[in-house]
Amino acid sequence: MKPAIPVSVLTGFLGSGKTTLLARLLRQPELSRAAVIINEFGEIGLDHELVEASEDSVVALTTGCLCCKVRSDLTETLHDLLRRRDAGALPRQFDHIVIETSGLADPAPILHALMTDADLAERLTLGSVVTTVDAVAGEATLDREAVSRKQVAVADRIVVSKLDLTGGDAAALLRRVAALNPGAPALRAVRGEIDAASLFADPRRSGGPGPEGWLGDAHAHDHADHDAEIRAFSVVRAAPIRAVALTLFLEALAEHCGSDLLRLKGIINIAESPERPAVIHGVQHVFHAPTWLERWPSADRASRMVLITRRIPQRWVEVLLDAVIAEVDCVAAAG
Repeated sequence: MKPAIPVSVLTGFLGSGKTTLLARLLRQPELSRAAVIINEFGEIGLDHELVEASEDSVVALTTGCLCCKVRSDLTETLHDLLRRRDAGALPRQFDHIVIETSGLADPAPILHALMTDADLAERLTLGSVVTTVDAVAGEATLDREAVSRKQVAVADRIVVSKLDLTGGDAAALLRRVAALNPGAPALRAVRGEIDAASLFADPRRSGGPGPEGWLGDAHAHDHADHDAEIRAFSVVRAAPIRAVALTLFLEALAEHCGSDLLRLKGIINIAESPERPAVIHGVQHVFHAPTWLERWPSADRASRMVLITRRIPQRWVEVLLDAVIAEVDCVAAAG
């Protein structure tokens, strides 16, 4: 089977620096064989020096990347790219896809498309979700725009842009971003310059900081006071969890929480596989199939989940999990 192609999502509110960041990233060798999908060529504002003339819907860039625009449907665009890749009909092959969203877009539907289309799931794997936040206007934007808070909440990594315009001072913004999404490391970009390798390395697989860094300090996550709408909290369980209990718990979350479960990330000690932890992640009502690590990344074998939610009480989640575990254990003991 061919290795899955990682898909990274670059999002951020209008004017937050996505254009400058992406143009700089495309010049780095790590993205020399990437395919970049954007909503409109004009919106991204790629430097004309990057673009080679083409009448095709897929444009070859002088950096070695490919660039195309979303037609009517993202999944069809992805299927078309893969078909043309397989047929050798592209000017260059690609081994990475970067999807750049519009500034007003909710990134959740993009993540849903990648996680729910069975054919795409066989070929593509979700990499990092990267969100840009403007150091100049970011705090005001987060106060005013709900979609900007959601863009931050679903991110794996956050890039603070335009620091050159603030003298490098972004302490208040960093505190606000950490309140919305404490598990996502905040990286600093000055004039759009940042290392592509650290930005797009998948935090759930090799090359990233690993689940420990991805989840951050799960015991410290509890930011209820900063944003009344969105909060992050952790759920930690020392005892192993049966696979069926985890499945039932995630199904219940999806059914009852839906769009208010902005993001869930976790490393789980499965009772039936104690030496190989499961890594789970979900967006709203959609959960990706678990991936399995070859070994535990540290001596701590507690199951740890970080949830970023909107108006979902932490206590309700904990009671639900405990009830499901107790019911499954009871059935297992009776059987």
